[in-house]
Amino acid sequence: MTELRKTPTIQDVARFANVSTATVSRALSSPDRVSEATRARVSEAIRVTGYTLNQAARSLRQRTARTILVALPDIRNPFFSSILDAIEREATSRGYGMLVANLSLAHEPVRRLQDYMLSNRADGLLLLGGSMDVAALRALSLAPYSVPLVLACEEISNSGFHVVLTDNQQAAERATNHLIDLGHRHIGHLLGAEHNVVARERLAGFTKAMHDNGLNVRQNWLFRGNFEIESGYAAAAHFMALEERPTAIFAANDESAIGFLSGLRQHGIVCPRDISVVGFDDLGVAPHYTPPLTTMRQPREMMGRMAAETLIDLLEDVDPGRGQLRMVLNSDLIVRGSTAHPRKENAGS
Repeated sequence: MTELRKTPTIQDVARFANVSTATVSRALSSPDRVSEATRARVSEAIRVTGYTLNQAARSLRQRTARTILVALPDIRNPFFSSILDAIEREATSRGYGMLVANLSLAHEPVRRLQDYMLSNRADGLLLLGGSMDVAALRALSLAPYSVPLVLACEEISNSGFHVVLTDNQQAAERATNHLIDLGHRHIGHLLGAEHNVVARERLAGFTKAMHDNGLNVRQNWLFRGNFEIESGYAAAAHFMALEERPTAIFAANDESAIGFLSGLRQHGIVCPRDISVVGFDDLGVAPHYTPPLTTMRQPREMMGRMAAETLIDLLEDVDPGRGQLRMVLNSDLIVRGSTAHPRKENAGS
């Protein structure tokens, strides 16, 4: 005789977690009202017991909540502003709302995302970053979370998630080739954050352009950075300490490029007379800085719109049989006043 297994209930979860059913309910519906330790016990109990939210209720929720969760590494970063705006516009046009999770405030980012999904506040996740553990993210796609997930801006290798991003390596090549075409042969690179996939891709593009043109990548002309203005400012001090300096710099993003130029100005170095600088992103401040910044313009609005469109298509089962989507958008070189031909005495050979 076949033994029928009892479907796990909220009472089973409560017993396993050694809390009341009311506490389990609060942990699912209003996680901010229970302690982090209690949320952790409830989440573990759900995993072990195999408890899932009533599927009919979940289907009803998916028709009424109509909200997507956008999680980003740091909401203070101006890079994300136009992406968020485009996501919200696309979501609104299709009848969805948007919640934003600032992961820089979370001690355990994955746990915070789990809380959002179990509390029924959002139907799907759009992640603007690739630094989270892939196994933990994959777990979000399984019961009890069952979260449709799309990545944007950064890719997680071999994750299998849908992703919308830009051509970081190829764009970095074009930025570096712009400096080479102007006649620069002594070129350095202001690095992005260590271990960041985007920073690695932009360094790879810089390196390829240099090697393809028969130019050496000098290790002492690779300046440490982390995508922030302060790191660019600090790199300027290292630049000034060099006995032999590059005549041009490709910076991993606009913020660090602006910090670098600001630091050089303190030492009387004038751009582009003494040095040419190319940034990356084309932030709103780039054309208004002095000098206006030459940069690679990422199609951030398009990236946000397409990522939101992809996630909502998943929620609405549009083309359910399709495989993983990997959309790579092209960036544009925007030439402004921060790049010029090198001074003849500095041009080199």
